[in-house]
Formats: sequence, structure tokens, C-alpha cells
Amino acid sequence: MGKRLTIILTAVLLVFGWVQPATSLARESAVQLNELSDHYRGDSVTITGTTSLKELNVKVVNSQGTIIYVNTLQPQSGGAYSDLFTLSATEALGKATVVVGEGNVTAVREFLIIAPSSGGGGGGGNGGGGGGGNGGGSGGTGGSGSDNGGNAGGSGSGESDGGTPSTPGTGVEVYVNGKAETAGSATTATVRGQLVTTVSIDPGKLAKRLAAEGQHAVITIPMNTASDVVVGQLNGQMVSSMERQQATVELQTANATYRLPAEQINIQAISAQLGKSIELADIAIRIAVAKPTGDTAKLVEDSAVSGGFKLVAPPLNFTIQAVHGNTTIDVTRFHAYVERTIALPAGVEPGQVTTAVVIDPDGSVRHVPTQVVVIGGKYHAKINSLTNSTYSVIWNPTSFRDVERHWAQDAVNDMGSRMVINGVGQGEFAPDRAITRAEFAAIIVRGLGLQTEKRTNSFSDVKTTDWYNGSINTAQSYELISGFEDGTFRPTENITREQAMVMLSKAMKMTGLQAKQQPNEGEPLRSFSDAGQVSAWAAASIADCLKAGLVSGRADQRLEPVAPISRAEVAILVQRLLQKSGLI
Repeated sequence: MGKRLTIILTAVLLVFGWVQPATSLARESAVQLNELSDHYRGDSVTITGTTSLKELNVKVVNSQGTIIYVNTLQPQSGGAYSDLFTLSATEALGKATVVVGEGNVTAVREFLIIAPSSGGGGGGGNGGGGGGGNGGGSGGTGGSGSDNGGNAGGSGSGESDGGTPSTPGTGVEVYVNGKAETAGSATTATVRGQLVTTVSIDPGKLAKRLAAEGQHAVITIPMNTASDVVVGQLNGQMVSSMERQQATVELQTANATYRLPAEQINIQAISAQLGKSIELADIAIRIAVAKPTGDTAKLVEDSAVSGGFKLVAPPLNFTIQAVHGNTTIDVTRFHAYVERTIALPAGVEPGQVTTAVVIDPDGSVRHVPTQVVVIGGKYHAKINSLTNSTYSVIWNPTSFRDVERHWAQDAVNDMGSRMVINGVGQGEFAPDRAITRAEFAAIIVRGLGLQTEKRTNSFSDVKTTDWYNGSINTAQSYELISGFEDGTFRPTENITREQAMVMLSKAMKMTGLQAKQQPNEGEPLRSFSDAGQVSAWAAASIADCLKAGLVSGRADQRLEPVAPISRAEVAILVQRLLQKSGLI
């Protein structure tokens, strides 16, 4: 009788909801889902909690019943789990539901997707309508003008595009020489349809850590976000201090890194352009890695089609901007090579990559020195460049039919695949033909990945309509060439071996190879029987090339300094220059 009464009472309690079934208790304890705050369209939403399950399914449903996100997670060893997704900029407003669990064992939370209040502009940093300084928000991008020939590029006034307001800042760990420091604050906003996350670095905390670490510190800003644009923001005073300490800042995302010695920002040139009366602390320096906008992505795709190459990895923009008030200065050019990496998609092997390229705003494409390296167990294209722009990784195999079995075959085809050398038509290279001074200058410029500058030239025999105008202008701008005393360059004359080695020696200085040579290695010219024929103005440069292993002379221990140089020899020389400089 007592047992029957217990069963009846239990049933009554269950009917009226006064006692939870055992399965319900098990479900609740098996998955815990933390509360979610309301979010704007375009926001990143973080889902966190704990569980005793080995695997979790995550599902998010909007107010219209449409599934907008799904994922499968493996919790950490202690049972904690975390997931991040980004709301669409056009997501349905209203109540969204998050379901986490497995099978019938689930936890459910709701949050609101809300529209920004009217009048919300994109205040803050990136040339936007908000203040300059070190403010954290992201606004519209300022217009850019022409390069002024120095490190800082053009400037323009930034106008807000009516982006969504920033989400409140959250603490972010940055690393100084691998040591964590909560010295960053992250904000997120939507700007021109792109989700932008900015991490602003705390000046006081960074200064304290740099003082403890001393010279040559590396400041790493990790950006673990699904945003389209990630920005590391410092102020000019911080950059100046980092420059004095020869520090390097590294922006690190899931698919790319941007490693930048502080001195390459050239804060003093920026200060001079903005006006010396402006405090460095009031200048925001914004280092960004971004997915291209739709127009730029289309430009890249069209360039691949017209150029006959295949895009191996999605393009990325690498930029640096200095912002004060409504003025934005683009830093477009560096005095030394700056390193970037782009992760190769899963399944892409090193043999499927020939080089990385820059796609300039006019659609022109140029090689930049590239290696494939392994970072964290994944293949990455390691790119070194002297400029900022849009980068992509390509597959462009090239094989010239007239170099088959030629002694320079590998170098010629490698440099052709990298877009450093061009053929002469009909699939041929003419490897044994002598090369002109203009052709040699163009190959050196392409090999170094330099952006050409087509304009009026100071050489009297170089016209603006000449195909080599841009290459010669660029070579002169980087001090790779100097011309003759009569003001000519003599572009169509065949270049001599000693003239070529002088240009190579200057290129060695740019790549850092010259600085690696030991100063007391003897006089390498003495071992050559015709060393007396070397012009005095070329002797030091030829010695540099010999010590670096770029050249070794011809038969019978002869340099033949005034003899012409062949196209095949040039391919070998440029390949060796880039290899020994650690650029390819």
C-alpha cells in the first residue's frame, strides 16, 4: 500500500511540474550555456559554457526561424567550451535562439539582434568622423593622394560612411617577446559593409613592458576574430619609443601575419607631413590586414584571367595609416623589406605555388620575393616587399622551349614563373642573346618586387613613351643606377659585365646581402688573370659580387669585365641574388 501511494504521489507531482524528471536534470547538468547579451547586426557573438559531453553541436536560429549558424565543438579538458560567429550586416532583427548540446541533451539561450540607433556614424580612428588620437573606433577610410616620394604616402580627409557603432571594448592580451600582457582593448564595428575589429594598445602598459624587455623586442597582437578587417592601433609616441628600442610589431591573424620593424613606419616623416605642432601621442597609427572589398576582389580575379595565372590563396590587403582628426596619411613605401605571411589553403602543396604578387589599383601585377615556409604545422607564403598593397599567392608555371637542356634552364624557368623575366615571343627566351641596359634594369626592378614609376625622366635619352621608362625611373629612385656623365642612360646599348655587377652590388645593399659579407676576406679580384681590365669605379662592386657568390668568372679564370652579358646569365644572377638574400 505504501509503495503504491509513493508512485501515485510522484505521478501527481510530475503532472503539476513540482518535481523534474531525472532526464531533465541530466540534460541541464550535462550542458550549461552562459547568458548572451544583445547584439547589433554585424557583431561577433561569443557562445560560452561548460559541459560533460565529449562533443557539442551549436545551432543559431533567427527570429524568422532560419538557421544562421551551425558548428560542432570539442570542449576543453575541463569541460569549458567557446565558439564565435559573426552576424550578417543584414540579419533579421528580433529574438535569436542559441541551442547547444547533442541529441536531446541541450541548453537554450536567447538574445536580441538590434538595429543601431539613428545618427550612429563610424566615429574614431580610421580617418572617420571621430577624433584621431588613439581612439578605438573604426570609421570611414580617408582618401589617398599620390606618393610624395618618401615613406608616407598621400593624405585625405576621412568622411564617415554611417557604419554601425563600435561594440564596447574588451580586454585583449598582447605578447612582448612571448610574454602575455593585457594591454589591448578590442572594439568591433561595421564599416562600408565590412566587419572591422580594432585592438588599441595601452601606451602605459606597453611602455612598462618594453622597458623591462630592452632592445629588439617583438610586440605580437593576436587577432582571433572572424572580422573582415583587423587593425592593430598604436599612437605615434609609442611608435617613436619602439623605433628607439629597435622593436618590431607583429599583427597576427588566423590566416596572415604582418611583421613590421617600427622604424619602417617612419613616424618622423609622418609628423613632418601632419605638422610638427601636433603631438605624437595624438597621431593614431593603424596597421591593418583586410579582405578586399568586392571591387578589389573583382580586380584581382580579372587580373588573374588576363595574366593567365591561377590564384592559389584569397587576396589580402596590408595597409598602414596615420590618422589625426580628419586627415589620413597612407604609409605606402618602406626603406627595407617588410615581411608578411599568407596561409595556404588546406590541400595546397609548396609545389603548387610559384610566387606571391601585388595587384596595384590599376590592375597591374608584379612579383614580390616569396618563399613557402611552415608555421604552426601549416604551409604559408612568406612575402617580403617594400610597399603596401593587395597581395595574393599564385600558380604560374613557365617553361621556355629554347632553354630545354640549356645549362641555365632551371633558373630561367624559375624566374619566368615568378614573373621576373619575360620571353621574346612564341614561347622562347633567347638565352644566349646579349641583354641591353634597359632590359637589365627592368629585370632587377622586377626581381626586387619594386613598383614602377612612369614619369618624365632625368636622363635625356629616356622618353615617357619608352616601355622601359617606369623601370628606369624606379631603378634611379632606389639608387640602383646613375647613368653617364653626359646625362644619358644609353638604354639600348648592351650592358657590360662590370656595369651589371655594379647594379647587382647596389641591389645587394637593398636586400641586406651586402651587410652579411665579411669585410676582411682578402681581395677576390687578384685571382683573375684579367683583373687589370676592371674599371676603377667598378672594382669594389665586382668584389662584392664575388664575395657573395653571385658571380664566379668565366673560363680560364677570367672576369671579362667589358664583355656583354647574356640573358641566361642574368637569370642566374638574379636568382642567386634573391636566394642568397633569403628572399626566395
